Amino acid sequence: MIGYGVRARTQCEVVRMFRETHPDLPPLNQGTISKIEAQYREMGHVRKVPSKKQAVVDDDTKLNLLLALEENPITPARHLARDRTISIATD
Repeated sequence: MIGYGVRARTQCEVVRMFRETHPDLPPLNQGTISKIEAQYREMGHVRKVPSKKQAVVDDDTKLNLLLALEENPITPARHLARDRTISIATD
């Protein structure tokens, strides 16, 4: 909407126009408009950008984690991962 129609609009005008045009949707704020505009200027689109992929742990690290868990079965996996500086969410 920044350049929508015959003239450019400020971010505040875009916020107001969006609220008037889409009263049934949650309102946008100027910060959101700013992020959308920056993404458009950088990438040429406003589609959702895929998130970063999680780091993959090599087989040796996985084996070491399993061995450590076998030696200390009551140790939380989060502690084992932290001690090896890997994320608990890593595949």
